Formats: sequence, structure tokens, C-alpha cells
Amino acid sequence: MVSPIEIQKALGGMEYPADKDAIVQHAESKGAGDDVLEALRGLPEKSYERPTDVNEALS
Repeated sequence: MVSPIEIQKALGGMEYPADKDAIVQHAESKGAGDDVLEALRGLPEKSYERPTDVNEALS
């Protein structure tokens, strides 16, 4: 499991609301590790209103 801190580092500067594809693209552009990207690619297809929504979906 990826730590919430790693996820938030990868999503720093992300503008919300954002959908899964935008979140994954942002994390890729920030140089997120493979484990973080894999976790984000597993997110449900929906709009996320804030960073905590992303962490909740991953837990």
C-alpha cells in the first residue's frame, strides 16, 4: 500500500475538482514512482473534489 504522504507529494499543485485521468497525468508529470502511479490508475472513474477524496478512495 502506498502512503498518503507519497500520494499527496505526487499531487502537489493539483487543481480540483479533477478526474482520474487528470490526477494520473499530474502525478506522472511530477515524476511519481511506479507504486504511486499504479495506485492512482486503480482509482474509480469519477471526479475528486479535494486531495483527501483521493486518499479515501485509495484506502
